[in-house]
Amino acid sequence: MDEFLLANEQTIRLSIFLGVFTTMAVWEALAPRRARSHGRLARWPSNIGIVILNSVILRVLFPVAAIEFAAGIHGGGLGLLGLFGLPGWIEFLIAIIVLDLVIYLQHVLFHAAPLLWRLHRMHHQDLDFDVTTGARFHPIEILLSMGIKLMVIAALGPSAAAVLVFEALLNGMAMFNHANAKLPLGLDAILRMFVVTPDMHRVHHSVLPNETNSNFGFNLSVWDRLFGTYRAQPAAGHDAMTIGIEQFREPRELWLDRLLLQPLRGDAGAYPINRRDS
Repeated sequence: MDEFLLANEQTIRLSIFLGVFTTMAVWEALAPRRARSHGRLARWPSNIGIVILNSVILRVLFPVAAIEFAAGIHGGGLGLLGLFGLPGWIEFLIAIIVLDLVIYLQHVLFHAAPLLWRLHRMHHQDLDFDVTTGARFHPIEILLSMGIKLMVIAALGPSAAAVLVFEALLNGMAMFNHANAKLPLGLDAILRMFVVTPDMHRVHHSVLPNETNSNFGFNLSVWDRLFGTYRAQPAAGHDAMTIGIEQFREPRELWLDRLLLQPLRGDAGAYPINRRDS
């Protein structure tokens, strides 16, 4: 199995990405949750450009992908999971859950430290909220995230299959919960008991700092409830809420050059958690 995954990893990931992206893009075009404030032409070229740039940078600086790294660690019997002799399916589930928790904690960290917030705020600065927002991250944040992921894999020792499934889930869920897609409220209420829905995560992209610093999960919704960061709805309601942050609100700020240089511009503002009034 590991040999097959390693040989076809790029094809599998790209197929999943394109499939989920296309599904969400069609869904939000046919049944949008809220009216767009800015057109796709003003935002999508830069958002998709960031995805392409990040993919190239990761391949150059991390030629050994997380899945290959996991295969080496797991195959050598290294990592905490190898100490207990658990059945493979239990190891698989533990790996998925632990990796998801790490992503939640990493997300909180990038909101807590002003220096890290400067990197992460590029994701929040998007003036609208749709499927492309889910893949819009600064290249330096992507590199730091990969470094954290590799350290967790080294400590945990998950299988290559578990890492591939987790990365596919993470990427797919990020596009799903950032989509401007309309879900029946009853279905949303059921789904968000288990996973992060678009309405749940949209609150996290509110311009209000106390709403920005909530709903940090990307996949499982349990972490926000467990750690007290869950907020059910935005104060202004989904139709009236303002997306983005207080800084960088001119349309010119949506261009790729401005996005890449944004961490060097302005100050961290009031968004880092340790600068909150409450």
